Amino acid sequence: QVQLVESGGGLVQAGGSLRLSCAASGRTFSWYTMGWFRQAPGKEREFVAGINRGAGTTYYDDSVKGRFTISRDNAKNTVYLQMNSLKPEDTAVYYCAADRLGATDPPLRDYDYWGQGTQVTVSS
Repeated sequence: QVQLVESGGGLVQAGGSLRLSCAASGRTFSWYTMGWFRQAPGKEREFVAGINRGAGTTYYDDSVKGRFTISRDNAKNTVYLQMNSLKPEDTAVYYCAADRLGATDPPLRDYDYWGQGTQVTVSS
């Protein structure tokens, strides 16, 4: 079983930046495709960004392209989400997730492990 723990959320003004981290337990982190998702109140959970096992391929939702950057450090079992130029509509609980099969850009339903989430609030 893999445990994922997010950190780095908080309150920031519009235009500001935050860096989220997700630390994973276990020795097979480098095999997993990792993703960041978010869920705003009253809305469904949605994809934000993903990164493949080798960190050579990243993918983003159009709403965050050019503002967010996903990266990973397999030696530290950690995936990051650098969020710049934040907007009030980015306010949500952010979750990291792992796909143990290491697929490329898997759908939400294929992610096997999820963290508890970290709150990001962007004030206008």
